[in-house]
Amino acid sequence: MTHIAKDIERPLGQSVRTHEASRGFLPPARSLALGIGVVCIVAVSGTIALRDRPFRNPALSVTATPEVAEAKPAAAPAPEAAPATSMPQAAEKKDGPSIIRVNPDNAAKGNGVIIIRDPSAVGQNLSIAHLPDRALIEESESGPLPIRAADGRRPMDVYARPWSGARGARVAIVIGGLAVSQTGTQEAIEKLPAEVTLAFASQGNSIDRWMQAARRKGHEILMQAPLEPFDYPKVDPGRNTLTVAASPEENLDRLRWTLSRTTNYTGVMNYMGARFVADANAMAPVMAELGRRGLLYLDDGSTARSAASDLALKDRVPFASGDTIIDAERDRGAILKKLDQLEATARAKGFALGTGSAFDATVDAVTSWIAEAKKRGVEIVPVSAVAIDPEKG
Repeated sequence: MTHIAKDIERPLGQSVRTHEASRGFLPPARSLALGIGVVCIVAVSGTIALRDRPFRNPALSVTATPEVAEAKPAAAPAPEAAPATSMPQAAEKKDGPSIIRVNPDNAAKGNGVIIIRDPSAVGQNLSIAHLPDRALIEESESGPLPIRAADGRRPMDVYARPWSGARGARVAIVIGGLAVSQTGTQEAIEKLPAEVTLAFASQGNSIDRWMQAARRKGHEILMQAPLEPFDYPKVDPGRNTLTVAASPEENLDRLRWTLSRTTNYTGVMNYMGARFVADANAMAPVMAELGRRGLLYLDDGSTARSAASDLALKDRVPFASGDTIIDAERDRGAILKKLDQLEATARAKGFALGTGSAFDATVDAVTSWIAEAKKRGVEIVPVSAVAIDPEKG
């Protein structure tokens, strides 16, 4: 009766266990199989628990930062990496390939930062822009001379100020005569926007000091070579003037003296020289020397008889020519009018180049005009940005 009562009380669907099962016993074969299964499960679980977890690596921080320009021959020294938490900085160019590199400093610290660098966003590292690239220097009796690096890099490329690369209206302004007046030079470097190219007269003083100040402010710079004008020597550019009557060797010695006055410049600009630049025989050795050294040549455009453009193409020298001299009249209104004409030229053909001197009126007019021109969508670029470069097609 007891068993019958229990059967009645048992929920429907549950079968009666055997006597052995009710006591927790299993047949020997089933016990052995169950034991092996348990061992396998434990082994697999241990392996999973102890192995590496590739899918649980900490997330890597990704930061887009522009790589600063090196001074070369190194080209410029490596820039400091932006913090991993910083926002991406604006690139100066609109397109260009990307290069991904692991930042060794941060990697060594174990934070796994990946820096994405865009070569199109290369800019000057102003803290070292005044330092010459030793690979671009040839020592001479007169001083350091610019030279192409062993890998082919040119001073024109290494020391050039970056620009956006956009196709809009571009205006290059070159202000020369720096280092002649110490006060005027300081004013020009401090007041003029960094996009303005500065040219140093080889007759000036403390050129190295002024070069460093200009480069730290972000200016691209040129050296002005004294060339023979008409009415020479009544009109005299100064010491070591290159003349039509001198031999090629003499003129090259004088040119090298000019080139050795400082470093970190992209090219050479004429200082006077209407007679010299019109003589192809006199200009030819000069242009060949500039091509060999990787420098650009800027003709201020003061004479239509210049043979410089044809010779530059022949010797693969990057070449630029001024559209107008902006301060032939040293009057603020007249200077502003010339600058407006430059803008009109730039809108018509894509770019324009104006040259002037470091007079107070010129510096003030250029500074105020640039501020307004930028609002109108005009980009102010260095001279290297408008030079025709035979080596780049």
